[in-house]
Amino acid sequence: MSDVVNLAIVAVNKSKTSFCKFISANDAGTTGGHQEGFYIPKNSIPLMFDTPGVKGENKERFVTIKWQNDFETQSRFIYYGQGTRNEYRLTRFGRGFPFLTDNNVGDLFILCHIVDDYYEGFILQSDEDIEEFFADFNMSSNETNCLIEKHITVTAEDKLLQCFKLYLSTLNVDFPTTIDLATNARNCYKKSFNIRPAQIITNPDNELLNWLNAEYQLFKTIENDRYGERIKTPFVTVEELVECANIILNRRKSRAGKSLEHHLSEVFANFNLRYQTQVVTEGNKRPDFIFPDTVSYGNMQYPVDKLICLASKTTCKDRWRQILNEADRIKVKHLFTLQQGISMNQLAEMYKYNVRLVVPKPYLNSFPKEYRDKIFTLNGFIGHVKTIQNQ
Repeated sequence: MSDVVNLAIVAVNKSKTSFCKFISANDAGTTGGHQEGFYIPKNSIPLMFDTPGVKGENKERFVTIKWQNDFETQSRFIYYGQGTRNEYRLTRFGRGFPFLTDNNVGDLFILCHIVDDYYEGFILQSDEDIEEFFADFNMSSNETNCLIEKHITVTAEDKLLQCFKLYLSTLNVDFPTTIDLATNARNCYKKSFNIRPAQIITNPDNELLNWLNAEYQLFKTIENDRYGERIKTPFVTVEELVECANIILNRRKSRAGKSLEHHLSEVFANFNLRYQTQVVTEGNKRPDFIFPDTVSYGNMQYPVDKLICLASKTTCKDRWRQILNEADRIKVKHLFTLQQGISMNQLAEMYKYNVRLVVPKPYLNSFPKEYRDKIFTLNGFIGHVKTIQNQ
């Protein structure tokens, strides 16, 4: 972005009113007519006057314009209302004014009313500068010759990216821990999209997926920041390439493995469920979640039908067998997964071994119809736990 484009964007954003148009041959005086200066259409009267001109009378106003942040002219807005004329123009630029020549036809003229009788004017001449200006204000070439709408809507996605960048600027380590990554991604998402606790309670399945997606975006942002420049540089040896690749891949696996657990914990906390994570059971096994807690699990007098075990695995086509002996006291093992679709044969085997799936509601339709009634959504699982804990 050139300095002139940047100055023009700043001026528009700080101005009271701004206008832009492509300079015409009529403006430059190359058509043989007697008109002088830039033609301003009637839709942009507020740029020039408080009230419209009256037909039959001329009306003028003198202003100072600073061009390209470089030099000033004492110029005039004028309404020609006498005789057959009925038009507004900006005139009087002094000798040697450089922007009203045949070479300027097709350039973009921008005028910004800053304060009182003071204006700032800019002429953008290159295609790149003009495109940059249009992109910044979400304009197209057919939206010129009028006042500039500068009320840019900042979307929730924009706010999320800004929040990520702010977090990245505060990082004083190479990479945050998985819990810090999950927490900050979730907090950025909640703040950017104005998510209230009631929304989490109403639709935990969707909110969980939103949090996971936000964390993935944050992770990519940090990863690109940390390794973007490194991977552009040739590696000296194969060993150096393998070492760098392994660091990146292992960090990705570590994040994915813990991410789901961290966000599920936040969901359960919002519902005030009693649970513990990574408690030690028989054979030093560590189930991801035990409801209500490890003390109850270890108490042989505590009713076994009030104990619930939940494992969390992003995929489970083969790994579901890992949970079968994680909590011997609990017959039915619940397994939350992001796996979309499992064959009927595999599902039959899972249920034969008392593994009951829990999936986000949007994923439910990816499973065979015959098994959908046997699969919990996250909201359904939470209701199941609450019912047992409230008995």
